[in-house]
Amino acid sequence: MSKPKDTARPSRSPRPALLTVAERKAIGNARRENCPRSLLADLEPPAPRRDLLAILRKDNAGRLSDLIPIRHGRMLPSPFSFLRGAVAVMMEDIGRLPATGIETQLCGDCHVRNFGGFASPEQALLFGINDFDQTLPGPFEWDVKRLAASVVVAAREEGVSDRNCSDAAMAAARTYRERMAEFARMDVMDIWYFRIGAVELVKMANNSRTRKKRQALIDKAARHTAEKTFATLAQKVGERPQIIDQPPLIYHLNDVKHFESEVRAFLLHYVKTLPEERRVLLSRFTLADVAAKVVGVGSVGMRCAVALLMAGAKDPLFLQIKEARPSALEPFAGRARHLNQGLRVVVGQHLMQATSDIFLGWFREPELKSDFYVRQLNDMKFTLDSGAFSAEDFVDYAQVCSWELARAHAKAGDAAMISGYLGNGDAFEKAIAKFAVAYADRTESDHGVFVAAVKSGKIKATAPE
Repeated sequence: MSKPKDTARPSRSPRPALLTVAERKAIGNARRENCPRSLLADLEPPAPRRDLLAILRKDNAGRLSDLIPIRHGRMLPSPFSFLRGAVAVMMEDIGRLPATGIETQLCGDCHVRNFGGFASPEQALLFGINDFDQTLPGPFEWDVKRLAASVVVAAREEGVSDRNCSDAAMAAARTYRERMAEFARMDVMDIWYFRIGAVELVKMANNSRTRKKRQALIDKAARHTAEKTFATLAQKVGERPQIIDQPPLIYHLNDVKHFESEVRAFLLHYVKTLPEERRVLLSRFTLADVAAKVVGVGSVGMRCAVALLMAGAKDPLFLQIKEARPSALEPFAGRARHLNQGLRVVVGQHLMQATSDIFLGWFREPELKSDFYVRQLNDMKFTLDSGAFSAEDFVDYAQVCSWELARAHAKAGDAAMISGYLGNGDAFEKAIAKFAVAYADRTESDHGVFVAAVKSGKIKATAPE
């Protein structure tokens, strides 16, 4: 069984061959001439200020129209929830600013809620980035800026002082710089296999209270298996297992048989993208049920389904089938190398994560001409809730996320070149912290405009669940 073809454009940033670490650092250092580190603090683009509502309308194009009010409703509660759904808005703000030109694979939607735990193929619990819908090669600092801004926005919502918010953003950038210097000294294969496990996540906690909370969350996640998911998402209807409707977030379509038939056809395309041994494993499961599912904030309105497969009466597997659209970074970073957007997501995830889901795959739906990717649903996944963080916790968690981001960028790019640009002083973190505070101000202002547009009826929003 052959794999689907996907014509890939050549990589835009080939790594310099056979250069020493010192030589690659010197190349990175030289990039400061065109883009000094202090310039990373700037926010105002040279173009006139963008039309916020126009950007959001454009970003909604192609989404399922009846779900768009749900998306708006999920963006409505706070500046941070707005930031989560407004990647396209932030790219309009930073995409035209001076850039270092040092590229790596980007998450593209790098905020504190897109980090968390997940299971390795060996079922070890790891910490890392867990959303790659916007992934694309681009200047490394775009991810750092979004992460630092998200730290400040989230911390402000918990009543953290301006000084402590700035300190948390500074800690994020400083940790990124220091960890990148460590990765620059490591061999390529050592970087590739490096991973941050649950043990490291607990050890990095700043006090015993936080360590206990994280350990409890990790212990709970370790029990979050497919069998546990089955108990909350499915039930037996007669002899057949069935996903439980939870409208408007999980629901069966009116023509269940037709939808199920479509998904069976989708899975036949998807399975061809898996290694042969994974195809054998998946062949032991049979599709039992499928339902539409609303996920995330920025992803609401994209076509998404959850499929329940069974290998036995008590042997379930849940797969999430999710539409992949062009990245919001494309207008500024250039078109994706892969023509299939599902493959773009899969390749980006493999490049950035320490290790990825064994069922991660992709396909194209020929009639809709839409691309999709497939992954397991809720396999030992967890996210730390920033809603319960203290000022000290935000600094601590910003450092953990930045360590992971540095690892992901080093794995996919050139750690020495990035480290050469960052240098040994504090110029980089000062600039990023200044940018993060300024962008938090802008996000709060944009959220106010968004709320006013909802109240006036310019934008329809369903109250968040």
